[in-house]
Amino acid sequence: MSIASDLIRGHTDNIILSLLMKGDSYGYRINKDIMELTDRRFEFKEATLYTAFRRLEQSGAIISYWGDEQAGARRKYYSITDKGRRQYIESLTEWEKTKNVVDRLLYAAKHEPEGL
Repeated sequence: MSIASDLIRGHTDNIILSLLMKGDSYGYRINKDIMELTDRRFEFKEATLYTAFRRLEQSGAIISYWGDEQAGARRKYYSITDKGRRQYIESLTEWEKTKNVVDRLLYAAKHEPEGL
């Protein structure tokens, strides 16, 4: 069973920032981490992922640099900045507030008084 991308679409940047909070990484590895964390139920399309990297880099939330791999293709690595860390923490706070509201709305039937 896959996860509806519509439910995740607005959280692309925050998902990337979350993974970069663990350390520098590159696009393929980040998408692989997402697949592992979701038991292979979700992955970003390559265009979505790299568009988000550009947007995050232009906003100053991440920086990129080229790796120095001795074998294979060179990889472009991404690193979260202090601004990106602040953005991530703020997004977690906003997510918790939003999640609480959505939970109340989606589970409204559970919270109705008896007899209605």
